[in-house]
Amino acid sequence: MGRFENVLGANGQFYFNLLASNGQILFQSEGYKNETARNNGISMFLMIVSNESNFERKLSATKKFYFIVKATDGNILGFSRMYESEASRDNGIEAVKNNALDALAAV
Repeated sequence: MGRFENVLGANGQFYFNLLASNGQILFQSEGYKNETARNNGISMFLMIVSNESNFERKLSATKKFYFIVKATDGNILGFSRMYESEASRDNGIEAVKNNALDALAAV
């Protein structure tokens, strides 16, 4: 079952990670100025994560595949880890969708 992990960065910003049941980080958020903003970010993420159009598939300069998730206003909410193939990245998107629903159910 997926779950959210709250993280305080060394830079003083607040982040959240979406974790798979095995503890692997599936998604990492952008930084937020405070806990309230981070919690609002989680709420926004949960509202949009089931919509395929909020996922943007990318290819890094080192030829690794990843994705970002954008809010409805176009702001980036966060990003995935790097994947070796397009298929793995696309499986990662499905894992984020499924684990986000599990994490919501657990709240």
